[in-house]
Amino acid sequence: ASQLVYQLGARMLKRRYRILIFCAIAWLALAYIALPLFWIDRDHTVDADPAAMVTRTSDDIPGDPVNVGFVGDRAEVLRAFGAAGWDAADAITLKSSVEIGESVIFDRPYPDAPISTLYYLGRKQDFAFEKPDSQSADRRHHVRLWQTPQTAADGGTLWLGSASFDRDVGLSHDTVEITHHIAADIDAERNALMADISKAGWIASTYDMSGVGPTQDGHNGGGDRYFTD
Repeated sequence: ASQLVYQLGARMLKRRYRILIFCAIAWLALAYIALPLFWIDRDHTVDADPAAMVTRTSDDIPGDPVNVGFVGDRAEVLRAFGAAGWDAADAITLKSSVEIGESVIFDRPYPDAPISTLYYLGRKQDFAFEKPDSQSADRRHHVRLWQTPQTAADGGTLWLGSASFDRDVGLSHDTVEITHHIAADIDAERNALMADISKAGWIASTYDMSGVGPTQDGHNGGGDRYFTD
C-alpha cells in the first residue's frame, strides 16, 4: 500500500512539474514573442522622428520621454555624474542579469545594476547612470543619455536624456515581460537629477529647450503612466 501511495505521489509531482514547465514556456512565448509583435504592428505608424522627444524600446514601442539635457564633452559628463554620486550602469550580460535578479529577490545592494536599452536618434543610449533609493536594485533613480550632433554656442556637445524613477519591479502592462515600473512624475525626477549635479558644482548655467508641450497622460514601453511639462 505504501508503495502504491508513493507511486501515485510521484506521478502527481511529475504532472505538476509538466504543468509548471508548460505555463513557463507559454508565458515566455506570450511575453517575449507574441505581445511584442502585436505592439510593433499596432505602433508601426507612430512617428519615430527625434522631434517627438520620445525614446523607443527594442520592440519599437514608444518608451520614456526625453526630458533633460547637458552640454559638455564626454569626460565632463562622466566626471559630473561621478561627483554627484551617480554610478555608471553595468552592461547587460548574463552575469549582470543574474546579479540584478538576486539583488531584487534577496534585497542585496547593486548600485551599478544594468539598465534596459532604449533607442533615440536611431541608436541605444551612450550612457546610463543610476542612484539607488533602497537596499536593492528594485528602486532607483536613473537616466539614459544620447550624444547628439548638435553643439552649443561655446562648441560643447549637447547630450539629451531620459530621466525617471524606478519605483518597483513587476510585469509590463503591455507585454507582461519582467520590467521596472516608473513613477509618473518624471519632472520631479528631472529636477532631482539637476539638483544633484548642481550640488556637486558641475552646472555653470541652465536654460530651457522647446519640447513638444505638456503631456498629462503619456505611457511608456512598460505601459506605465507619466506626465511632464
